[in-house]
Amino acid sequence: MFEAVKTGLVASKGPISGVVRKGPLVITAQIPKDPVTGTIVEGDITLQTRRTLDNLRIAMEGAGGSLADVMMVQVYLVNGTDAAAMNAVWREVFTDPFPCRATVVVKELLAPGMLIEVIATAHLGPV
Repeated sequence: MFEAVKTGLVASKGPISGVVRKGPLVITAQIPKDPVTGTIVEGDITLQTRRTLDNLRIAMEGAGGSLADVMMVQVYLVNGTDAAAMNAVWREVFTDPFPCRATVVVKELLAPGMLIEVIATAHLGPV
């Protein structure tokens, strides 16, 4: 059985856990929501990517790790043309060696106005 990690981020209204952990393995899904109010942050992909990756940082710290522990990220973008701007923010947040990543362009995401969603897998412990 895994545990749902309490991170300080406002909980989803849906029947989901935002961060789960089993042993050293942490999996989390993050979106560009205000960490206190839970509302989607309005703005372009740069703003939404920053908010999403900051939420990822908060989630990882809540699980006892950091962004350096993130090994794999799945990124969902509504607009393929946003990849370059998303990558610019990515390079501000992550350093080499970068996590493995798959970027997928989708027709839409669940919340209106949401341009990005990420799912991250991390390992907390020795390599």
